[in-house]
Amino acid sequence: MKAPLLLALLFALPLTGHAQQPAKHWQFEKNPVWADEFNYSGLPDSAKWGYDIGGRGWGNNELQYYTSSIKNASVANGVLSITARKENKEGKNYTSARIVTKNKGDFLYGRFEIKAKLPAGRGTWPAIWMLPTDWAYGNWPKSGEIDIMEHVGYDLNNIHITAHTESYYFKINTQKTATKIIENATTAFHLYRVDWTPQYMQGFIDDQLIFEFKNEGTGYKVWPFDKRFHLLLNVAVGGDWGGQKGIDDNAFPTAMEVDYVRVYKMIDK
Repeated sequence: MKAPLLLALLFALPLTGHAQQPAKHWQFEKNPVWADEFNYSGLPDSAKWGYDIGGRGWGNNELQYYTSSIKNASVANGVLSITARKENKEGKNYTSARIVTKNKGDFLYGRFEIKAKLPAGRGTWPAIWMLPTDWAYGNWPKSGEIDIMEHVGYDLNNIHITAHTESYYFKINTQKTATKIIENATTAFHLYRVDWTPQYMQGFIDDQLIFEFKNEGTGYKVWPFDKRFHLLLNVAVGGDWGGQKGIDDNAFPTAMEVDYVRVYKMIDK
């Protein structure tokens, strides 16, 4: 979850729907190969989710301490809640959770669907995203990053879908990204989706295509997306991007709510 220094829509698709069609139209299986419907209560299913723990800033000068506490990640009434709280822990003034499928759900290509309602409040930085499991091409950003959904609370309802690689990432202002205003992103559930194939990556909100990044065929610096990745769900507080306009402590506690996570296998051609 890396913060764009400039939020310009570099290399993004126009939002008018006039994107050039991919050379192949890849298909995906109808039934998920991996899913969590959150039809239970308590902590997230330990067979599917682990935790990133700590308060080291996570490369973005974030201000929260990530825990494995049920206060920060819990399931009830068919919904996962990742809750950021104003409380002191290990020298940090906020707690939250970052749950991951690493070594429990690792995928090479596929359709990734997450239905979620985002937290409100200046200083919040929720993300639904993917990182490489094995870092085959080296440290970030060499092995890639896929941001299915990012949002910062001071820029209400502006949703970002982004891919980062060694050639295309925010610190050199070349990231592949697109944005869309979703008027009720923090008050209603929306479907965030990425289709990832050997040829291209496409991003959708409520099944509307807003982002496309094609494999240029020039190697891993542009396209490291031929290795397995895993999912991450988190709510950060502050940081280089999320904290640019300060933090409204009256917003806490605030949660990202997730109705389901579903992964569909790509049908090989």
